[in-house]
Amino acid sequence: MSASPIGPSSTSASLRHVLGHLVAPLLMCIGMGLAYLGAFHAPEPHNLRVDVVGSGPSAQVLAQTLHDKGAGALDVSTVADRDQARSQLLNREIYGAYLPGAKPELIVATAGSDTTATVVEKVFTELAAQQGAPLKVTDVAPVSEGDPTGQGLFFLLVALSIGSYASVAVIGGAGAVLPLRIRALLAVGMSLVVSAIGAVFAGPLFHLVDQGLAGVWAMSWIYSAGILLIGVGLHTFLKRWTTLGVMVLFVMLNFTSSGGIFRPELQSGFFAALHSFWNGAGFIEGARGHVYFDGAGVGRSVLVLALWFVAGVAVMGIAAAGEAARRRRAAAGAPETGAQLAGPGRAEPVEEELEEAVGV
Repeated sequence: MSASPIGPSSTSASLRHVLGHLVAPLLMCIGMGLAYLGAFHAPEPHNLRVDVVGSGPSAQVLAQTLHDKGAGALDVSTVADRDQARSQLLNREIYGAYLPGAKPELIVATAGSDTTATVVEKVFTELAAQQGAPLKVTDVAPVSEGDPTGQGLFFLLVALSIGSYASVAVIGGAGAVLPLRIRALLAVGMSLVVSAIGAVFAGPLFHLVDQGLAGVWAMSWIYSAGILLIGVGLHTFLKRWTTLGVMVLFVMLNFTSSGGIFRPELQSGFFAALHSFWNGAGFIEGARGHVYFDGAGVGRSVLVLALWFVAGVAVMGIAAAGEAARRRRAAAGAPETGAQLAGPGRAEPVEEELEEAVGV
């Protein structure tokens, strides 16, 4: 038997259905363009903290001249000696220290941010050239041999994020018939798997880190668990728009403010502000401090990750309350609409939702 031709009304309905689903990728396109281009297209330093080593009047004059000439690009101070400058670099308080003289030297820590160190080196290379002397550059915190660009942790962040938010669509869609407590356990379990994969990438496979792999794994787990719990909880309310929601939170705003490519001192105020409390920045800065800087700044970064995890637990609690309210309405015989919450026993348009879970 031949298939019946699709009538005009059916074609019109199907077209409206497809056009409705094309809204999400268009919003993703706009959001990604605004986020990535807004964050990365024109990096410029602002209040970039550097030191001039020396205590005499000449050091003070040089520091003030650099500060004034930078017009807000540099925040220049003086320190008494090289050891103090090195200590501040290793404590992640500054991003470069310049020792003037017949043989000028610049001290940097590329593990803190290779792009920031490059900007600092450019500034002082030009200064040394004006004084007719070649500049010696000393790196007191180099990156591992397996991460020559210093951006391996950022790409590890990308892998962890995609594994986490893509899992949200599966647990929220295919797992919608399951009780929320089981979906929560799946989220936590999946975060363990994702973080274990990340540890393999960071350690034995690509050698992104030479030490502290256990700590990197622990931060990977709490980072992934936060994303999964928030995403699965939001799915109760957002349904097929969950993918767009988690992409905004954990890709568009997250990757751009993480500091993995450009630290906040090279970005606009918006992304610099996000860097202070967003979870991707917590992971990147925590991993850097743990692996390269003997724990400097790790406590604050772990606190940021922990607060996002707590936020995930809170969102799951709100979702549980919402689904319980839906069940009570159903038991009372109240009519339900498609806008009401999904809960155990109800199927979701899983295929459509999973098709929208695109990677970056």
